[in-house]
Amino acid sequence: MPQDSLPSDSESKSIPASKRKLGLNKSDIFIVGSVDIPFLALTIALLAIGLVMLFSASYPYAYYYTGNSYYYFSRQLIFAVLGLIVMFAMSKINYKLLRIVFKPLLVITLVSLVVVLFYHTTVSNSSEGSDFKRWIPLFGGLTFQPSDLAKFTIILTFAVYISKYYGQMRTFKYGILFPLGIIAIFCGLIYLEHHMSCTILMFLIGATLMFAGGSNWKLFAFGAGVLVLVVFIVIMFPDLLENYAGTRIKAWLDKDYDPQGARWQTNNSLYAIGSGGLFGVGLGNSKQKYLYVSEPQNDFIFSIVCEELGFFGAALIIVLFGALVIRGFIIAARCTDKFGSLLIIGIVSQIGIQVAFNIMVVTDTLPNTGIALPFFSYGGTAMLMLLFQIGVVLSVSRKTNQRKV
Repeated sequence: MPQDSLPSDSESKSIPASKRKLGLNKSDIFIVGSVDIPFLALTIALLAIGLVMLFSASYPYAYYYTGNSYYYFSRQLIFAVLGLIVMFAMSKINYKLLRIVFKPLLVITLVSLVVVLFYHTTVSNSSEGSDFKRWIPLFGGLTFQPSDLAKFTIILTFAVYISKYYGQMRTFKYGILFPLGIIAIFCGLIYLEHHMSCTILMFLIGATLMFAGGSNWKLFAFGAGVLVLVVFIVIMFPDLLENYAGTRIKAWLDKDYDPQGARWQTNNSLYAIGSGGLFGVGLGNSKQKYLYVSEPQNDFIFSIVCEELGFFGAALIIVLFGALVIRGFIIAARCTDKFGSLLIIGIVSQIGIQVAFNIMVVTDTLPNTGIALPFFSYGGTAMLMLLFQIGVVLSVSRKTNQRKV
């Protein structure tokens, strides 16, 4: 892919060295032009549906535990509004400026991933909640989840790295060894949080960007084969993993395993999905959200979607997610800059993988890994980071000179 044009020599003299390296003029800090309308429309549609379904799924649980039916919805709405402001602001800023903040952001992310191991709180009512080291407590009862920031940081890290060493990505050193080192650092820290789902997600994001960046496909295929072997061994011998992860694999393999414990949430999720039928029981009419599906505002919200909206409603939402991911890849393909293209590939891949994993967990196709559904699951940090990343995609879309749609 050709690089964006650089400024003229006369322009370069008046631009700081850090900006000259990025090929930026003074006027390039803020971008003019139109964003990709289909991508923006799909984002707004998913956000609106997600907020409606969050309220519908969460109000019994919120009332029981907090005395306020609007507890989760009102907080999520605030973060959604803030996220939209961040999204539109980011869409006007040149995405190339992210190269400037890359190193400080990497340091902040890694430090926060270490801090959370020693200074953390739990926002879970489950018996396992005290074992999870995922949230740093802030003021006013708010929390910060470093892993949500880490998802974007690893995307930015790979975009910077691959765009710099693109010509050497087919070598073992630059195409396999160094990228795997980056992945190992992020995944290792997140695994220590007892956050298996995010560990897997981070690995897949990194692997996707390695593949897109041109890593030798033979070496890549060998690594994929090794990964499949590891997964097979873990499934056959779940006790090799930590207690909570091994127990969830056992509960996935044995459908009669501990129905009042490890299988409780999954079983009730399946009851909800089955109860929805083709057309659903109607918005707000779910029965499983009344303390049967544990924390229905989070990882298992899609089961309530299936119960209330039925097969056709759930299928429509899946189609919207699929269209968002496909549209993102189209923008990436039209981008004339490797860095911008890789940013989009990483962001939409993250969304697509999360959606696929969440639905597979809710339908018992995968073990219960506790992975959130973008735009739907409750979480302030996740919502802000998601909409910020959407803003990055929209920023790149202004630079792609797309045909009118």
